[in-house]
Amino acid sequence: MAKGFFTLLIAQFLSAIADNALLFAAIALLAKLNAPSWHEPLLREFFVISYIILAPFVGPFADALPKGRVMFLSNGLKFFGCAMALAGMPPLYAYAIVGIGAAAYSPAKYGILTEMLPSHKLIKANAWMEGTTVTAIILGPVLGASISANNPYLGIACITVLYLLAAAFNYYIPKLPIDHQVQQKTLRFLLKDFWHAFVTLWKDPQGQVSLAVTTLFWGAGATLQFVVLKWADIKLGFSPQQATYLIAILAVGIAAGSVIASRYVQLENAVKVLPAGIYMGVLVMSMMLITSPFIAAILLFVIGVLSGYFLVPLNSLLQHRGHHLLGAGHSIAVQNFNENIGILLLLGAYTWMVGEQYEINSIVAIFGLFIIISMSLITIAYRKRARVPQ
Repeated sequence: MAKGFFTLLIAQFLSAIADNALLFAAIALLAKLNAPSWHEPLLREFFVISYIILAPFVGPFADALPKGRVMFLSNGLKFFGCAMALAGMPPLYAYAIVGIGAAAYSPAKYGILTEMLPSHKLIKANAWMEGTTVTAIILGPVLGASISANNPYLGIACITVLYLLAAAFNYYIPKLPIDHQVQQKTLRFLLKDFWHAFVTLWKDPQGQVSLAVTTLFWGAGATLQFVVLKWADIKLGFSPQQATYLIAILAVGIAAGSVIASRYVQLENAVKVLPAGIYMGVLVMSMMLITSPFIAAILLFVIGVLSGYFLVPLNSLLQHRGHHLLGAGHSIAVQNFNENIGILLLLGAYTWMVGEQYEINSIVAIFGLFIIISMSLITIAYRKRARVPQ
């Protein structure tokens, strides 16, 4: 791997574990403040709205500066959001500030891979990146729930330290040549430039299928996290802290699936993993039948394996196409825009169902059926367009 790659991985791990721990620390803070239960998924809604609103700007920002510096500044903004929570700002608003930092961080985090590495190493690099991210997803919820169980403010204080450490590693990422810097910086030009990037990726056959799948995956993944927490409470009798272990098992499965994909799936064959998404939806629906914690753990692990197996190749394909068509920062900004619209819509639907007091089995059934139908339609549409034999 290129010089600075493992410095990037360490910085990414620290920032990601802080992001995942902060969600559960913020949930604990909401409980301490006696907020309504539907405020919990609303936290993610406040977080992802920044990705959507700032999408036309964060891509050019990431491409206009060395991406290590962009990551450094973004972690500083996450630190500021945590500081505001400690100062008494309502959790939803403080988490929204952290979301602004995360929105700026993401195009740089993924975009720098295409600048550091040749295309034939992208799947392997993404497997490393997803591996550290998934490890953070495993440890972050457990860490956040544990250190915030008795004192949410202490938990958030610890998380601010993680953001500072991440920023320190960001500072030492080698400066790379600036890629695809924008010609103008006016609002009209940036909006027009983003729209051009958006249309270009959606018109590209490989860009289209990878965008559709990653949009669905991240929307489903963010919602599944809250579904599992409520399902574990109602069906398995788990405490919130015990439920985080199921989230960790799901993440271990994603890591395993990422490793399998990195070893056996080539970039040019990335779209062949699409059926794994359909099988994942079937397994999600089977959650309705589970009452044993042991079986639940196995089921969530397998769901995670299928998720990682189809996510990593399609994410790599999207980065590869975006880098050549638009520039890394622009393409990742478009990806984030689409993915977070998916999160906003699916989490919004889940929040509404919780507010309307839907039974958990009904929520699981609707959620799993949506994944099956969506992935089936994406697969059929791509095969028809690309004329791939059934």
